[in-house]
Amino acid sequence: MMDKKNAGSFINSYNKIDGQLRGLYGYKASQSFTDIVRRCAEKNATVRKYENELIDYARLRNAIVHQSTDGSIIAVPCDEVVEKISQIERLLCTPPTIGSAMREKKIVSVDDEISVKQVILLISRTGFSNLPVYHRGRMIGIVNNRRIIRELGGVLAAGGDLDAYAANTPVGKIVTESDLFTYYKYLGRKNTLQEIVDAFEENKKLIAVLISENGLIGERIENIITTADLVGVNKILEDY
Repeated sequence: MMDKKNAGSFINSYNKIDGQLRGLYGYKASQSFTDIVRRCAEKNATVRKYENELIDYARLRNAIVHQSTDGSIIAVPCDEVVEKISQIERLLCTPPTIGSAMREKKIVSVDDEISVKQVILLISRTGFSNLPVYHRGRMIGIVNNRRIIRELGGVLAAGGDLDAYAANTPVGKIVTESDLFTYYKYLGRKNTLQEIVDAFEENKKLIAVLISENGLIGERIENIITTADLVGVNKILEDY
């Protein structure tokens, strides 16, 4: 007689995934699981990643639930399949959050009144390339190598004195809020790790994801996630 434990575990995870996707995106009870998966793959990166597996699991679910004429289960998933659908269930229903899964990194930040020259020296000394700039405790922008080179290049092109400009220009004058929306993404501690991956996929110009308590503009930055961190983020997701 077939062991029903794996079948029960599989169906439990399957039903949770089905309920989660219907609840998140408002699909009707009449729509099939396979149809929902295909539609959700356009909206949800986790579903997109496991689309083929989920469609295969729909077929397996039908084989498990639709019993033979004598009432016996005609299919039982192997351990590997049960483990995989359980992982997908966790990623969709209880995804790891940034606050719970990622360690905060050291952040080097500056006040908006210090000079561009001081910032250049600080970047050179510390090796940090994205420095939050604060005005009276509120984060107003990020200063980085690209922004500094752009500003100094403009001065050089105009025949200006680079040293004088760098020494006398407050860094707050060269950062812009528009850069924050173009090259950075705000997320909070309660956002998921998958949202970090999604952010880089959706915006190829993205330099970094900025993590604060609630993901709101102006909040103190607790973590800065760059493309160099994506390997670690994906590793956490794969092992979750």
